[in-house]
Amino acid sequence: SEMIFSKYRLLTLLFLGLPLCVQAEEYQEGFLTSHLNRAIEKVTPSNSWASAPQFGGYINGQYCYDDKKGNHGGNGFGIRLLRMYVSGTLLNDFKYRVQVEMNGSVALRDATIEWARWKEFSVKAGQFKRCFTYSNPTHPMLIGNGVYPQIVNKLAGFGDYCGEPSVNGRDIGLQFSGDLFPVGQTGHRLIRYEAAVYNGNGQNRADNNGQKDWIGNLQVQPIPNLYVALFGWKGNYTQDGVTVGRNRWGLGAKYTNDKWTAYAEYAHNTGHRIQDYDADSKTWSGTGRADAWYATLGYQLTPWLQPFLRYDAYREQATWESAKSIYSVVSNFTLHKNLMFQLQYNFVHDKPYVRDRKYNELKALFYIRF
Repeated sequence: SEMIFSKYRLLTLLFLGLPLCVQAEEYQEGFLTSHLNRAIEKVTPSNSWASAPQFGGYINGQYCYDDKKGNHGGNGFGIRLLRMYVSGTLLNDFKYRVQVEMNGSVALRDATIEWARWKEFSVKAGQFKRCFTYSNPTHPMLIGNGVYPQIVNKLAGFGDYCGEPSVNGRDIGLQFSGDLFPVGQTGHRLIRYEAAVYNGNGQNRADNNGQKDWIGNLQVQPIPNLYVALFGWKGNYTQDGVTVGRNRWGLGAKYTNDKWTAYAEYAHNTGHRIQDYDADSKTWSGTGRADAWYATLGYQLTPWLQPFLRYDAYREQATWESAKSIYSVVSNFTLHKNLMFQLQYNFVHDKPYVRDRKYNELKALFYIRF
């Protein structure tokens, strides 16, 4: 069942800084919250069992235009995200964070507490991003292309392929993770692992079928900042009495340094969509398979200018006739660590969209940490 939170109860939880927490997504303080945090630190006893809570927030707005037939020029102006968050530590070994969405209606996005005494083994419980794909846990300001690739939008919980409504890539569960085997002169960790069990029903929702989703990944870092990963997902999803399998695997690689940013990922799904089921004949349509992949490359041209290129593909039936491909050119203008503008051009080849299979998109976005 959907958990319903009142606006004032959520705000109270947020500003009291209770031990609920978001997944670490590079949350940072902004223009205003930096002053708030310094003031709180001044009145927090040095021997306190809890650290001074650290607050932050950001707003992401956009203008979108496209020439797709029947879309009347696109969505125009809009606010994509308005979020606030708080984090801290308890008894030195426990980390907490909480994040809420503020635009439209107030909604809980993340709430976790994590025992993180050792790098080799930590335990996190609550509501947080599914540990499937590299892109899903990445903060929107760091994604490089303004919006997540289709591999996340369709196969990680943003309007999921199976029929699950958008849950922002999140679920409620328990995760174990760690970084193992320091190697080389740098001491970088050779192996990272993440293993989690979730309700399988998305954010702010209890389990509705008594079964759980199991998701995990194993990452190798052969040299500093280069990761290669294998992802796996075993689960299902139930809606209106119909249950579909959600069995997925993926491969990913990423590399970042002070100049270059490179990501590439592939994921494959086995399992039907809810809409594929015909209750009258009790039969399924479609192939029961889907896949997606992308590659993105960015370069820090100047301290304030970072261009990106991305190729992004999704095949709803794992066939070329069902393919939607997006070719993107993006420029990020970082005028301050808390202020960024972004211009993005997309050429879209959407084979299933028979009214207009090829069209252009233009997006202008801004991000402000406050």
